Amino acid sequence: MHEPQRFQGMNPADVCGDNRRQMTADTGGERMLKKEQLERLLTEAMDSGADFAEIFEEDAVSESLSMLDGKVENVDRALREGTGIRLYKDLQTAYGYSNSARYEDLLALVKDLRTAFEGTSGRQVVLTEEAVPNISPVKTDPVDAPLQDKTALMMQAWEAVKDEPEIEKVSVSLSSLRQKVQISNSDGRLVKDTRIRTRMGVSIYAARGEDRQSGFEGPGASMGLEFYEGGIPAQAAKNAAATARVLLDAVDAPSGRMPVIIDNGFGGVIFHEACGHALEATAVAKEQSVFAGKKGTQIASTKVTAIDDGTIPNAWGSQNVDDEGNPQQRRVLIQDGILTQYMVDRFNGRRMQEGSSGSGRRQNYKYEPTSRMSNTYIAAGSDEFDEMFEGIEKGLYAKRMGGGSVNPQTGEFNFAVSEGYLIENGKVTKPVRGASLIGSGAEILMNIDRVGKDLKRAQGMCGSVSGSIPTDVGQPAIRVSSITVGGTAGE
Repeated sequence: MHEPQRFQGMNPADVCGDNRRQMTADTGGERMLKKEQLERLLTEAMDSGADFAEIFEEDAVSESLSMLDGKVENVDRALREGTGIRLYKDLQTAYGYSNSARYEDLLALVKDLRTAFEGTSGRQVVLTEEAVPNISPVKTDPVDAPLQDKTALMMQAWEAVKDEPEIEKVSVSLSSLRQKVQISNSDGRLVKDTRIRTRMGVSIYAARGEDRQSGFEGPGASMGLEFYEGGIPAQAAKNAAATARVLLDAVDAPSGRMPVIIDNGFGGVIFHEACGHALEATAVAKEQSVFAGKKGTQIASTKVTAIDDGTIPNAWGSQNVDDEGNPQQRRVLIQDGILTQYMVDRFNGRRMQEGSSGSGRRQNYKYEPTSRMSNTYIAAGSDEFDEMFEGIEKGLYAKRMGGGSVNPQTGEFNFAVSEGYLIENGKVTKPVRGASLIGSGAEILMNIDRVGKDLKRAQGMCGSVSGSIPTDVGQPAIRVSSITVGGTAGE
C-alpha cells in the first residue's frame, strides 16, 4: 500500500536532530566546507561507477515559543547541522548523512557510499559558485530578535479575544527558522541559500456548558517579524475565535452526494490533497499516480488552471533554489483543464526523461530530496461568489477546511471541514460540524463548475517521503457540482 501523503494546517518547527540542544542565544556558526574541500569530495565520489554526486550542507537554527492564556510556557531553541551526500548511476541511488562537519568524516562517508557502484572514472570535479538572487528579503530576523518583541506579538493575539464571550482558552505559538544551505554537485554547480521563515499558530477554545469547540488560524511567511505588522496576530485570533463560537451552534453535518462550495484560502487544500501529490514525479515516475501518462489531456474542468509557484516573493513555500540547487520556477500544472506539466526533481526526471522543474525538496539533511509542492493554488476565475449558491436546493458551504490525506496511486482523498454551513434553497443557513469531503482527484477536478475571483493563499506543513516541508495552498472560492460528504446526520 502506498503511504498516504498528508497536509497539516500547523506543525511546530522541527527542533529535532543530531545536534539538538536548548540555549538562550544563537551559538551556532556557519561551518560549511570550502570550495576546494567540496571539489575533492566530489572527485572522490565520482572515482566510482556513479554518474552523479551531490553534497547538501545545512546549518539551521530553529526556535519555538508557546503561550497559554497570556503566559509564556516554553521557549525552545535548537541547532541542526549536518551534511547529506548522494550518489547515483542510471536509476540506482545511494544516500548517507552525517552530523559532522569535519572533512575527514565526510570523506569516509563518501568512500563508503561509492562502494555501491563498481568502476572508476578519474573525473576531476571543478566547481563554479553561482549567484542566487534573493526573492524573499527579510528586515527583522525572527531568530535574532529579542524575546520580548516576540512575546509582545503573541500577546496581541491573546488580548484581541481574551474578553470575548464563551472563550475558554487561548493558545498561541510562534515558530521561526533560519536555515543556511550549501549545495554542490558533480556537474560543477555550487550554490548557497538562506531560508528564513516565521509562523504563528492561534488555537481558540470556546465553551458553552459541556460543549467545547475550537478554531485555528496559522499565518506564516518567508519573512521576518515585519510580517506581523498591520494587526495579523489579532486578526488571526479573531478568525479562530469566530470559528470556535460558530461550532457551538452547529448541528450534525448531513451525509450523501451534494453540491459543495469551498471557500478561498485554506480551501486550496482540496487541490493539494486531491491532485497536487499525484502530479509530483515522486509518484508519476513510477506510474503510481492516477495522472501518470496524461500530459496533454484534459483532466479537469475547463474552468481550472492550477499553478505551483516557488518564486512568489516572501511566500511561505518559496525558496531561492530548490534542495538540489536548481533555481525555483513558476510551474503551470493545469491550463484550462489540460495537464501541461508535472513537478519533477532531478532523479525522478531520469525515469521520465524530463529535466528538473526545480521541485526537489527535503525537510533537512537527513532526507534524500524528491519532487514536492511549494506554493500550489487554483488560479482566479471569473465567477461571482454570490451566484455560486443559486439553484442549490441542498448542499454544503465549506468555509474552512482542515487537514487531510490522499493516496496518489488511486487519487482517493478524505479531509475534514473545520467550519461548514448548510445550503438550503440557494441560501446559507445552519452551521454544521463533523463534515468531511470524500472522493478522488480525477472526479473532483472534472466536477468544478464555478471558480471565483477572490484568490487567497494559506499556510501549512506537508508530509511525504522527504519529510515535512512548508507549503502554501490556495484558491478562490470554487463550486463542486457533486461530491460525497461524510457526516453524522444521515441522508
